Formats: sequence, structure tokens, C-alpha cells
Amino acid sequence: MNDLPMWIQIVLALPLVVGGVFALVGAIGLLRFPDFFMRLHAPTKATTLGVGGVLLASMVLSWTRGEVGLHELLITLFLFVTAPVSANLLSQAALHGRVPSNAPVPGQDPGAPADAR
Repeated sequence: MNDLPMWIQIVLALPLVVGGVFALVGAIGLLRFPDFFMRLHAPTKATTLGVGGVLLASMVLSWTRGEVGLHELLITLFLFVTAPVSANLLSQAALHGRVPSNAPVPGQDPGAPADAR
């Protein structure tokens, strides 16, 4: 494999680092958030951007090799279309199944006990 110039390596490293940070934040949010709806929010937003950063770096690497990078573009488009749809379907199923939420209700005291909400 040919060595890439330093400026291309830096251009490749930036979206990889940003994508890794977003994926890490999404994974931590998935573990730390208290209920289903909040846990659903973390991976659908943050990890989608994380995978997008990795795929962007892969596209740039393909372009430096003289290839089109069509596979990465199609994966990115598919990911950005399907992630919100799947999150919407999961949240609708949770609402239909009456999954409880710990989110505060507007207009009520946030320090009130959960049964008073």
C-alpha cells in the first residue's frame, strides 16, 4: 500500500475522530439515559453522525485512490434515511405499548414524585 501524504492523512483523521466521538457519546447515552425514549434518542442521533464520519473518511480515501466511492455514498444515504424511520417506528410501538417515560411533564414541579405526574 502506498503511503499517503501527511495532509491527506490529516484530512482522513478529522472525520474519523469526529465520528468516533459521536459514536462514543451515543453509546454512553444509550447506557446512561434512564428510560426507553431517552435511550432511543442517543443512538439515532449521535451514532448516525458517528457512522457518517467514518463513511466520509472512507469516501475521501477512495477518492485519493482514484475510485468513485459509490458504495460508501449509498451506505450513507441508506443510513440517513433508515435511522429516523426506524426510530419513529420504535417510538410509535412504545407509545402503543404504553411504555412509561421519566420525562418531566410541562407545567408540573420537576421535583414531584413520579406518581404525582
